[in-house]
Amino acid sequence: MAGTCQVTGAGPGFGNTISHSHRRNRRRFDVNVQKKTYYVPSLKRNVTLTVSAKGIKVIDARGIESVVASIIARGEKI
Repeated sequence: MAGTCQVTGAGPGFGNTISHSHRRNRRRFDVNVQKKTYYVPSLKRNVTLTVSAKGIKVIDARGIESVVASIIARGEKI
């Protein structure tokens, strides 16, 4: 089962796979999720997050401190 990103909240998408004869079958577009471990200085410990490729870029841009603060504010357990 495909996971969801803890940073962006992205989950699997759904659509059709279309063959050469143009027959349609339902399919699922899974998110590229990775388990990444980050050190969070304010918590003084390592945190393992399930993040998508876009989520990794968000962490690089905003910083791990603000991302973890927003995850905790949402009520998710880390």
